[in-house]
Amino acid sequence: MQNESNGLNDIASILSNPILNTDSYKASHYLQYPPEASAMFSYIESRGGRYDRTLFFGLQMLIKEYLCRPVTPAMIEQAKAFFTAHGEPFNEAGWRYIVEHHGGYLPVRIRAVREGSVVPTHNVLVTVECDDPQVFWLASYMETMLLRVWYPITVATQSWHLRKTIRGYLLKSSDDLTQLPFKLHDFGARGVSSAESAAIGGAAHLVSFMGSDTVLGVVAANHYYNETMAAFSVPAAEHSTITSWGRERETDAFRNMIAQFGKPGAIVSVVSDSYDLFAALDAWGTELKQAVLDSGGTLVIRPDSGDPRTIVLQTLRALETSFGSVVNGKGRRVLNNVRVIQGDGVNPDSIEAILAAMDEAGFAADNIVFGMGGALLQQINRDTQRFAMKCSAIRLGDEWHDVLKDPVTDAGKRSMKGRLTLLVNRHTGEYRTTTLPVAWDERTVEGDWEDALVTVFDSGKLLVDMSLAEIRGRAHAHEG
Repeated sequence: MQNESNGLNDIASILSNPILNTDSYKASHYLQYPPEASAMFSYIESRGGRYDRTLFFGLQMLIKEYLCRPVTPAMIEQAKAFFTAHGEPFNEAGWRYIVEHHGGYLPVRIRAVREGSVVPTHNVLVTVECDDPQVFWLASYMETMLLRVWYPITVATQSWHLRKTIRGYLLKSSDDLTQLPFKLHDFGARGVSSAESAAIGGAAHLVSFMGSDTVLGVVAANHYYNETMAAFSVPAAEHSTITSWGRERETDAFRNMIAQFGKPGAIVSVVSDSYDLFAALDAWGTELKQAVLDSGGTLVIRPDSGDPRTIVLQTLRALETSFGSVVNGKGRRVLNNVRVIQGDGVNPDSIEAILAAMDEAGFAADNIVFGMGGALLQQINRDTQRFAMKCSAIRLGDEWHDVLKDPVTDAGKRSMKGRLTLLVNRHTGEYRTTTLPVAWDERTVEGDWEDALVTVFDSGKLLVDMSLAEIRGRAHAHEG
């Protein structure tokens, strides 16, 4: 009964309690700082990794979901019961101070680079400061929740770099760049660890692309980034909708797909490897060919097994034999009425390999769309871009002091020191991290350099509410 009265059996309320959205050892840290500590400053950076630049995205989602609601007395009671039973001390006085003096809103200031900015690694991306002496430790207590921004940043970064790869092949082999936003489709919903991961990661992918089957990602992008419809999909077969007809009636299943969805201008995706891909390709090019042509739509064949690079080329060649092709302005061949979507074994390496093989064989990149699943939303982690959040300054009494770590066993984990900001050159777009000047505000300009960080959150208030359209524009402003 004690657990029930404190809400410890209500998992929904636990997950929405910001006091519990932390690591266990954080509960004891308020007792570990110097007794004269009165303010704290922390920052988030990517310390390098797979990519040399990161596309910043996702902080707005975290702030809206977790920081714009106040801490309540019931949350304090819930957290007190948990930490007491868990073996950790609990700063009840500190949390009650937040309720009584700040209306339950966390008195922290969060500054960040604008979402959609592409920033070289080893630069500050987010800063968190709390200058209330009673609860200065909040700047570090929030690390667990805030550092999870690594996930949408890393997904968005990977998708941005993949967009660059695909765009390069389109420029080389295609007359039509307008198809770029639909070239990498999100197939990742079933391969992630949770519905929240699907929402956050799926939304992050949509900074660079507009095709997705991850419903929760599209919903999240719409909701958190003020979009009417962030992404689109098309009717598509799965193996069960084909194999339920039986092997002997596979052609009937294919014909049904065209009958149901094949309309002028429409796109219909049909998985075709349920039994024998090559027999299916033959059927598409003979007895089903006229139905495809009469529909006025575009048939997209999905081979879903075999070596991706080899299978894509074999599929393209078979379809070209049946449906023919035209040579575009880049001297590459574009299939008539049909395309291929590769959704098996798709990752950054295979995308590059498939596009290179197609180009070598004379096929335009127009002929293929990629569907990326686990490698898009799940085969990354915090170390992909080596994200960290560290305290870099503490105020003792009235004076700020630098804080840093510098382990002799790993120079790569050396942290930055001081109260930091990120500057951007107004002419070149170059970024550099520096310490805040004594007389500083967000309009400070030093010659050609201006502050790239803006205050996005302060004491419970979201101060910047960006749209996905604005973020997309920033991310791809210099694509040409």
